[in-house]
Amino acid sequence: MLGFALPQFGRSAVANAAELARFAATAEQLGAGSLWVGDRLLAAVEPSVGYAGADTVPEQFRTSLDPFTALAVAAAATASARLGASVFVAPWYPPVQLARQLASIDAVSGGRLLPGFGIGWSPEEYEAAGVPFARRGEQLDEVLDVLDALWSSGGPVTYNGERWSVPPSWVEFKPVQRPRPPIYLGAFTAAGLQRIGRRADGWLPAVLVPGGVRPDALHRHRRIIDDAAVATGRDPAAIATQVRVNVAAGSTVAQVAEAVQVLADNGFPDAFVDLMYVGSDVDGLLGWVERLVAR
Repeated sequence: MLGFALPQFGRSAVANAAELARFAATAEQLGAGSLWVGDRLLAAVEPSVGYAGADTVPEQFRTSLDPFTALAVAAAATASARLGASVFVAPWYPPVQLARQLASIDAVSGGRLLPGFGIGWSPEEYEAAGVPFARRGEQLDEVLDVLDALWSSGGPVTYNGERWSVPPSWVEFKPVQRPRPPIYLGAFTAAGLQRIGRRADGWLPAVLVPGGVRPDALHRHRRIIDDAAVATGRDPAAIATQVRVNVAAGSTVAQVAEAVQVLADNGFPDAFVDLMYVGSDVDGLLGWVERLVAR
């Protein structure tokens, strides 16, 4: 299944927010099997941690359309494409509100939500969100625990954790997908990959075009996931993978198509393409979608 990121960041978000529904509907008509959002709050002027190993934050992240709004628009504009997040930065969000938002999107879409979560990388974004940057993995685990309680319980919900508590309460609005939507996690560290094996339904790795598609590295990371799954009595085959293909400025359709094919040939047939750096208008982005799907 080939999917595409929604035009959510940078000039695309500013100029084409009103055309987000057209992009989603047309991409689906052209054959896109999934549509995806990311999650950025801001771009620090002097970041203490840069993006993807760099010292800076991409200019595109200075402008970000709200991911929940984008998914809701896409849900209303489409009929069959899966709707994913790669990823929501889980510790930023109170889990009760997060559960309600995501259950609502799953219901509006008729059960097409693929919620992906991660822990982010920007201390400045955590500061702005009013959330401690330390122990992010533990915060993610607690958010996932609360989501499980809220979505899976058949009676009153209660939860008592280190950061979040839910008094005994009725929360009867549930996602369409039962017992809950599949939980995907983004990770590349050993601890994060092991968490996927222990408790997630899917993994969200990323590759770069050109030059960053390394099936050997993907398989190495996947073995960590599978080993953790086996150690906890889970079936590794039940854990899916959706590969994010980040397309660098100046890349060609042929390079992206080749990367997608290499992934499929090496056991990773499900991918989505992020065109943030190569296009800024809806028609241009849809041209990429049409040519890539045709290949």
